[in-house]
Amino acid sequence: MSYYTESSEWKWLFKNAIDWDKIIPLYYPSFPTEDGFQNKEDVINFIEEMITATGDWASTAVQDRARTLDEEGAGKVVDGKTIPGEALTQLYNEAKELEVFGLAAPTEYGGMGAPAIAGLITFTQLNRACISSATQIGFFTVIIDMIERFCEPEDRDRLIPQIVKGELSGSMCLTEPGAGSDVGALKTTATLQEDGTYLLNGSKLFITNGGGGLGFVLARIKGAPEGLGGISMFLCEEEIGEGENKKQNYVIAKNEHKMGLHGSFTCEVVYENSVAKLIGKPHQGFRYMLHLMNEARIAVGLQSIGGIEACISYAKNYAKDRAQFGKNLMDLPLYRRNMNDWETEQDAFRALMVDTISYFDQYQKLDMMKRHGEKLTKDQEKQLEEAKKWVRRRTPIVKAYGAETYTLLSQRAIQALGGYGFIEEYDAARLHRDSFAPLLYEGTTQIQALMAMKDLMKFIMRSPTKYFTALVNANPVANFFGASSEQESAFNNIQYDFKKSFVKLLIKTLKPGTDTSDPAETRKFFDAKRWLKEENVEKLMVHAETILQALSYIETLRVLMKHANQDENRADLFKRYHDLVLPRLTAIYTDWSLR
Repeated sequence: MSYYTESSEWKWLFKNAIDWDKIIPLYYPSFPTEDGFQNKEDVINFIEEMITATGDWASTAVQDRARTLDEEGAGKVVDGKTIPGEALTQLYNEAKELEVFGLAAPTEYGGMGAPAIAGLITFTQLNRACISSATQIGFFTVIIDMIERFCEPEDRDRLIPQIVKGELSGSMCLTEPGAGSDVGALKTTATLQEDGTYLLNGSKLFITNGGGGLGFVLARIKGAPEGLGGISMFLCEEEIGEGENKKQNYVIAKNEHKMGLHGSFTCEVVYENSVAKLIGKPHQGFRYMLHLMNEARIAVGLQSIGGIEACISYAKNYAKDRAQFGKNLMDLPLYRRNMNDWETEQDAFRALMVDTISYFDQYQKLDMMKRHGEKLTKDQEKQLEEAKKWVRRRTPIVKAYGAETYTLLSQRAIQALGGYGFIEEYDAARLHRDSFAPLLYEGTTQIQALMAMKDLMKFIMRSPTKYFTALVNANPVANFFGASSEQESAFNNIQYDFKKSFVKLLIKTLKPGTDTSDPAETRKFFDAKRWLKEENVEKLMVHAETILQALSYIETLRVLMKHANQDENRADLFKRYHDLVLPRLTAIYTDWSLR
């Protein structure tokens, strides 16, 4: 069995929802290639073979080991280092054999050079099998990307081949006591040495895979300004020197005992005059790390769809063999309705994620090309801006919507099993425990909501007149005859209702204080400065989460509409999801009007 071949949804999305025409030329500008690919179809078939193989590995060995890894844990901390346990070591050995670490790494470093999307789908499959396993594997591939994107050629040449071979991995070291979401409050210091290196002093906590071998560390150079503008990023290796001179450069103080995600290391890292190398320019660290944080938030969306698939599959397989009241569970009307709703949300969110990573792959590759000094063509610059726009818009949505849905549906999976769901002998409990990690790391739902609201307000306040004019023009009556399909017409109605309700909320909370019956006052109404008084913006912030929820449903419907316009067989999923979220949107708008 392979997670890929068993799923008609994944197969349709792979063939139809990924923009291969834009992605493949970025990796293979001409055919035939040195790898022997004759055309675009050869590349697609090659990637499909890869994700079929990784889907088979995930659905057998990785899934079968998940319970053992959860019970055994990731390993131990001995003499300030993490030592992987037997189950985690087995995972690493299998990944090496399948060359998973180098799937999307450049061929010049020993990788396979596949488009990023191949690795992203593999990551999703691993999360369905075991989120702890996927998390540990992920900190090989993401560190390769960070080194390739931000480090100097000598570091790329030295470190990436080691990671591809599975000899080294790494971590992202941001969080400190008292500096979680407020990254600008960090206290770790960096002191410049005569040889150009820096000495780091401080500590980080909740660091996933902290003992992997190297870390990208945020710290403040002595004398730098406070806040985010004074943060720099450093590459700090766990061991430095050669031969007899080799020594430990930082210490893993402990591996956290967590509620879930037992099979993944979560460490406290202590730096005491730890030698590190500045990445890029001083005081630009948060900007560099923001790239990784956004990448990690996309990854949480992929973790979430993998986890959702695991929960629903587990509950459905249980239901097939379980009878109550003389009937199979799936024959009970309410149970069947609930399962159908869960599957609808799963399939819809999966479609949103695949559409998002299609843009994300393009953005990642074009951004890499540009950072390495390659001059983009006008068409590529346009492609980069388009991909960047959609990745920016979707990032907080897929992180928050995915993580919240994962935790909710893992709870529903427990309830679907009844009393058995409460018994650790069944996997539903583990799936639920693990689901809380994506909910919390890489920025909570509340942080994502504030990000999304800030971006929306930036867009509106750039030109309030344009936004309000567009709202009038978006009236469904005016656009009724312009819609190309029934799904587009329904989507236009949904979008119009959101914009109309959101404008009412803006006027209610921001209170621009103008009499729109007076033409002179009307001009003041569209003055952005009058809208952004701090005390009024705080009233709007109360609604940030529901704003994000509404945006999540609308973006998902946008993708489902696009797919329905491609293939009439996708119209049913659009309708089912539309009917599922319409009452939710109505409840959100009611909340806006009452509070």
